Amino acid sequence: MTRTVYRFVDYKVTQDPTGELSWAIECVSGDEADCGESFGETDEDKAVRWAAEHCRDTGHTRFRRTFADYATVEKRV
Repeated sequence: MTRTVYRFVDYKVTQDPTGELSWAIECVSGDEADCGESFGETDEDKAVRWAAEHCRDTGHTRFRRTFADYATVEKRV
């Protein structure tokens, strides 16, 4: 009979400080359906500026923001 030994390793996922962050934003205002206009991956300032201008032009006030980053995985000691 053989015995199996499992060794579990704990990992930690952290944001990679050398990676760029990206933002996307989509207008989800609307009565019957979402407006759907969006601004693709960019930096946070440009996404916020686009939302403010869209709000100014349309009166829409509800948006869905998406944030992306890079991560690293390390073994916990």
